[in-house]
Amino acid sequence: MSSLRRRKPINESSDSKHNEEEEDEDHDDVDADGDDDVNGKNKKTPSKIKKKRGEKPPKQPKWSCMDTCCWFIGCICITWWLLLFLYNAMPASFPQYVTEAITGPLPDPPGVKLKKEGLEAKHPVVFVPGIVTGGLELWEGRECAEGLFRKRLWGGTFGEVYKRPLCWVEHMSLDNETGLDPCGIRVRPVSGLVAADYFAPGYFVWAVLIANLARIGYEDKTMYMAAYDWRLSFQNTEVRDQTLSRIKSNIELLVATNGGRKVVVIPHSMGVLYFLHFMKWVEAPAPMGGGGGPDWCSKHIKAVVNIGGPFLGVPKAIAGLFSAEAKDIAVARALAPGFLDNDIFQFQTLQHVMRMSRTWDSTMSMIPRGGNTIWGGLDWSPEEGNSCAKKGEKKNETQIADQAGSENAVCKAKSANYGRIISFGKDVAEAPSSDIERIDFRGAIKGHSAANTTCRDVWTEYHDMGFAGIKAVAEYKTYTADSLVDLLHFVAPKMMARGTAHFSYGVADNLDDPQYKHYKYWSNPLETRLPNAPDMEIYSLYGVGLPTERAYVYKLSPHAECSIPFKIDTSADDEDTCLRDGVYSVDGDETVPVLSAGFMCAKGWRGKTRFNPSGIRTYIREYNHLPPANLLEGRGTLSGAHVDIMGNFALIEDVIRIAAGASGEELGGDQVYSKIFNWSEKINLRLDEEIPVHSSR
Repeated sequence: MSSLRRRKPINESSDSKHNEEEEDEDHDDVDADGDDDVNGKNKKTPSKIKKKRGEKPPKQPKWSCMDTCCWFIGCICITWWLLLFLYNAMPASFPQYVTEAITGPLPDPPGVKLKKEGLEAKHPVVFVPGIVTGGLELWEGRECAEGLFRKRLWGGTFGEVYKRPLCWVEHMSLDNETGLDPCGIRVRPVSGLVAADYFAPGYFVWAVLIANLARIGYEDKTMYMAAYDWRLSFQNTEVRDQTLSRIKSNIELLVATNGGRKVVVIPHSMGVLYFLHFMKWVEAPAPMGGGGGPDWCSKHIKAVVNIGGPFLGVPKAIAGLFSAEAKDIAVARALAPGFLDNDIFQFQTLQHVMRMSRTWDSTMSMIPRGGNTIWGGLDWSPEEGNSCAKKGEKKNETQIADQAGSENAVCKAKSANYGRIISFGKDVAEAPSSDIERIDFRGAIKGHSAANTTCRDVWTEYHDMGFAGIKAVAEYKTYTADSLVDLLHFVAPKMMARGTAHFSYGVADNLDDPQYKHYKYWSNPLETRLPNAPDMEIYSLYGVGLPTERAYVYKLSPHAECSIPFKIDTSADDEDTCLRDGVYSVDGDETVPVLSAGFMCAKGWRGKTRFNPSGIRTYIREYNHLPPANLLEGRGTLSGAHVDIMGNFALIEDVIRIAAGASGEELGGDQVYSKIFNWSEKINLRLDEEIPVHSSR
């Protein structure tokens, strides 16, 4: 057996032979070039490899910016999902344990605190959400929206914005002629408490307040979310969806099923104006109104607790309608000049925003009301002498009377002209009115636009103004509240034709005039009366201590065929007059100035006035903004910001006490940090019922 030789596998021998041949060839190539190293071993250099058989080595791929962006986004996504997984995997008490370890013991939530005091659910609660915070879902759409039936187009994850942005814009827009659904599209409000508890995952609106009310015994049968399509004009929510009738029926049901206890209504933001409209609608005779009779509100409503209410409108609405921007967009432009003006994936951002938002009639409900009487003129404003310093000490009712003579003399020396809500140029905003040469735009003839047809998908009504119309707007130099409505009629006639059919912005001379029975006046507190309900209470709860948009410095944008011709001049700054990035600021909650949120309860409705003939008691409760102490506090429990205030523990405690039966006096009456009473006294508004006699001269 030892004489037998083991045979190697054929494949193995052939492979070995092949490898030996390749090695010999390599040796020959190297020897021929004389590249032996000192140890007698062969050494290949890149130059020799390149010469081998005439082949070129493969090129190394270049690392592009797109690769970097993709890797960066991928790393963020992986990190996010990892953190999300860890967050969901950890015990529920762990975040609170970490927070308390850093900040110390946390205070009890208001619901827990008040439950320990023995408070229980009493009056049914009705929530009225504001603009943009309520969810909207698709019921019928175009081919591009296939698979989105009853999926949220607004609120939630906003996934469809990123997947199909132009399709989303088309479905979120209303018909530019009717202000109702476009043909073949039906978008409807989400119903139930989930309609506005969270605006997006993790971003609460009503959720914290609902959870705290539940702590003292509230549940679904004692709470009702009056969801509505916030894009529509107030009266059109009834025309299309019968929303006002549904609110009326649900309030009646809540009262009937809770032992006859009246409801406490809690509107927020634009919901304040919407419910003001409802109170007139429900008592007005059919078919224009709900036919509830003159005592419906007295029988069914215990209190209206308004949160962040823009009773007299907001200047921010003007900036949005005029140039599709406000302070946040202006700051973004200052940080990244030209970015928002670029054509990003063929999606001109601001142009599409303007085209879409100008179909939403609700935006016109927040145009400043009361004209120069409320907001000031070229040379005066109620907030004249306002200081940019933060407000601090709380004032009670006895201290409020001392405010009248407490203006800062330094601030008076150089004060912003807040009455000039729009000025073209910082020099115009600061110049004496006698030095400003203005050319009236109202009679200007609009020119022809040179914009080509490729702009039609993103173009707005500015397309029809032409260069002559745009120039006429700029040459008027500065606009007060009186001229702003005319300005919007000039630059956006289609939008304002719908808007002025549903809303009004003046001050009534005689509230007995039959014209004020029309629904267009019902959401304007200066052109309508409160209901005859002397036992009802009205509260105005809002944040203070935050810079809030009041006036703007504009400039003409560099001409481009599809661009918006006006933009905020972000180079305009002046700390002495609270001017930053082209925006003048006053005290407020970042969205609603104190003047708009507080004037009606401070003066217009206080006591028996022609706007409040039954003497409904009114209270102001201000909450001084304090930022979160650390990141673990999230949006903070002492925030005064327009939406974040919905998580303010002090506000939630006040709301719960009112729902549990407390009156305004039991809360402590007014709670004031701002100069709202002082500013209100500067406004010369007639409050008695006497009709002024106009002189023949």
